[in-house]
Amino acid sequence: MFNHSSQETMQASKTVLIHRDSKAWSLQVWLSFAIAIFVCAVGLAYLPGQDLDRAFMVMGYFFCLSAAFVLAKFVRDNERAQGEARVADTPMFKFVVWGGFFLAMGLTGWGLARMDVNETYKAFLGVSWLYLITCTFTLAKTLRDKHDADVGEARLQGRAARVDAVAE
Repeated sequence: MFNHSSQETMQASKTVLIHRDSKAWSLQVWLSFAIAIFVCAVGLAYLPGQDLDRAFMVMGYFFCLSAAFVLAKFVRDNERAQGEARVADTPMFKFVVWGGFFLAMGLTGWGLARMDVNETYKAFLGVSWLYLITCTFTLAKTLRDKHDADVGEARLQGRAARVDAVAE
């Protein structure tokens, strides 16, 4: 068994740093995502033309949004699996995820390009759409980093409690 001073020395030599994003960064990420959603919603709400065109674009934006979140999770899971020397997903799932993302982006871009609206309005919708996608990837990474930090912290607390229980 270890005495109290040797435990403190052992814990000090095994300091684990858990990276956490600052509150300012998290606020900026959430604010950017909210602004992107708002700008896209305004652009789509006032989209001139037929209701069918508006419905197509709304569905396209939602398809792109969900595909971006899925792709971000897929890439992160596979990156982690590579570090652990294991396979995370099947080749077919990889095809579905990447194919879904490119299909969503392609069909939405195609629909936007073919719409019979002012070029300035198309540019506004295009820029707001791409802003939404980039904010989605940033938000997904920020949320995943927070989850990883929470899990790491919980594990450290569990290990510390186990060491304390063994020491007593």
